[in-house]
Amino acid sequence: MPTYPYRCKACGHEFEEFQAITDEPIAACPKCGGETHRIIVGGVGLIFKGSGFYITDYRGDSYKKEASNDSGSGTSAGKDSQSASSDSKSESKSTGTGKKD
Repeated sequence: MPTYPYRCKACGHEFEEFQAITDEPIAACPKCGGETHRIIVGGVGLIFKGSGFYITDYRGDSYKKEASNDSGSGTSAGKDSQSASSDSKSESKSTGTGKKD
């Protein structure tokens, strides 16, 4: 159950109340009996600190697949060796050294 902050319109007293989300807002100030209103507060972010928590732990499957594809084809040396092997294949075809008789 969440804690809701309230402020009295008459005396300015601020207090918090631990109540269910379905409960009616508190109408009377516990200090003076005046009218109160619930204060709207901004949400807080969830931050994991310490060892064992990583931002990618809770990512979707599509993100994980895309990340693994990016890391697998990342080095420039791999690309150079692939292009070099394709160049040597094309040279052997043009010179006729790779043909069977």
